[in-house]
Amino acid sequence: MPLFSSIIGLFNARRLSQIDLFRKAPMEVQESVFFSLIEEAQNTEWGKKYDYSSIRRIQQFQERVPVQGYESFEPYVERLRKGEKDVLWPGVTRWFAKSSGTTSSKSKFIPVTKDALESCHFRGGRDVLAIYHDNYPDNGVFSGKTLTLGGSHQINNFSNDSYYGDLSAILIENLPFWTQFFKTPGQDVALMEDWEEKLEKITQITIEENVTSLAGVPSWFLVLIKHILKTTGKNNLLEVWPNLELFIHGGINFTPYRKQYQEIIPSDQMHYMETYNASEGFFGIQDDPSSSSMLLMLDYGVFYEFIPLNELGQDHPKTLLLDEVELNKDYALVISTNGGLWRYIIGDTIRFTHRYPFKFIISGRTKHFINAFGEEVIIDNAIKALHAACDATGAIVRDYTAGPLYMSAGTKGAHQWIIEFEKQPDSLDKFKEVLDKTLQNVNSDYEAKRYKDITLGPPDLVVARKGLFFDWMKSRNKLGGQNKVPRLSNNRDYLDDLLKLNH
Repeated sequence: MPLFSSIIGLFNARRLSQIDLFRKAPMEVQESVFFSLIEEAQNTEWGKKYDYSSIRRIQQFQERVPVQGYESFEPYVERLRKGEKDVLWPGVTRWFAKSSGTTSSKSKFIPVTKDALESCHFRGGRDVLAIYHDNYPDNGVFSGKTLTLGGSHQINNFSNDSYYGDLSAILIENLPFWTQFFKTPGQDVALMEDWEEKLEKITQITIEENVTSLAGVPSWFLVLIKHILKTTGKNNLLEVWPNLELFIHGGINFTPYRKQYQEIIPSDQMHYMETYNASEGFFGIQDDPSSSSMLLMLDYGVFYEFIPLNELGQDHPKTLLLDEVELNKDYALVISTNGGLWRYIIGDTIRFTHRYPFKFIISGRTKHFINAFGEEVIIDNAIKALHAACDATGAIVRDYTAGPLYMSAGTKGAHQWIIEFEKQPDSLDKFKEVLDKTLQNVNSDYEAKRYKDITLGPPDLVVARKGLFFDWMKSRNKLGGQNKVPRLSNNRDYLDDLLKLNH
């Protein structure tokens, strides 16, 4: 192993020096990415429409190309799926990441070009391992296999030459053949469409493997892990895989799940690395184990802009470049990519925690909030409040969602929380009290609305039965893969559906 680790270290050295370059010179690297994208796409239909060949400054690009969401791109995507080439990006696009999101029942099909696969998504995966090896040179990850929990894929309805599926499935489908020696389960099982059948197959196969690392979404991995422990009769995961040392996770905030993983994997030598890998691109890696922030990856063929939240909804929102952002402020993320997305609002909000190098946390979604009474509660507020309530009462939250209880004659408005506990709180009343007080501490608008119960009453807490969220996601055909439980909503659609099933 020492010799193998030395070889890996030499292989990673050049890449680590490139990462250091954009840590030290972020704007120069981003400008290089920008002009490379513009030059590459100048002869596409989109590039001709906005005369990319004459663009000499980033400001020209910002003045010509509007900031937009999926609806503006959808007609172009439809044509790509039918096989047209040179529309948004040079050549033919064969893969599309299906993302139904959690704000709409309508599916989105995000183009995943060959360039995006190679220089963004796959480079991100390689960089995760390079950074991990740099942080822990004596690791044993490559002595075993990585258990990857992905989605499924299928041929779309437009062309036999274009395909769609979860991003994770697209990555699995396109990985070089030699990676199969380091991954489990095999492709035939990894791409199964039936989640519950896949769960059983993965369990049967992987309990016989030497699994040293995991990669996937924390919530769905918990379902798999508990199934494995139930099947094997083991008390914790180290009894199944004694050499397990790394969990590469993303997709949702890890804070509500950390305690559960520490109980299931009771080892100080277990490491956790967060990544920000969305259908639209690979954007961040947790490069410092002592910090929960992620390093913004600047040389993946993605050019970044940032919209202050008070500009959202404007016809021509002001966008900031990387050197203009401020710390501890929330920004909507706007990207232009080698996947053919141009000034695309991805739907996530981020908050910078460090400049030079630029590090950030994901603070929420542009459409996931509660603002029914002017309180503007975002996901980051909810996570902090739940964390405090759990610490105060010994509770562990498995899943949750929240939304408004509207005012009616003689009653005030409030927030209703539906929470499925892994471990019940010592006191539900104290849990609600700490949840409420923490929300007031982290959100002045919520605090103002809660003042003397004038506008908002205290939170209403509904304890969900075991398995409620799993059953709800199953009823919506959203089991497994990258499907996520919506955490906050400004209406009662999710709450009412869940309450009907909570019996």
